[in-house]
Amino acid sequence: MLKLILSTFLLVFIAELGDKTQLTTMLLAAQNKSIWPVFLGASLALICSSLVGVFAGGVITKFVPPEVIQNCAAIAFILIGVLLLFGKI
Repeated sequence: MLKLILSTFLLVFIAELGDKTQLTTMLLAAQNKSIWPVFLGASLALICSSLVGVFAGGVITKFVPPEVIQNCAAIAFILIGVLLLFGKI
């Protein structure tokens, strides 16, 4: 259980570093005198979006094997990367 918690933390932490969410929260914090409301709002947003992802993953895996989900996600990321590379997004 602890191993799963730590690996999830590490993967999400690394994935969130430098993304548009972090850049947005840095901008909001820079524009306001108090950083704590920004921290609280961003934290609640991440908790809620993670909750949706966890529940959706739990439901989807009842109908679709995890390997299929992983392959679809990989294809989607590659497709998005190619579209970004060629300026189509």
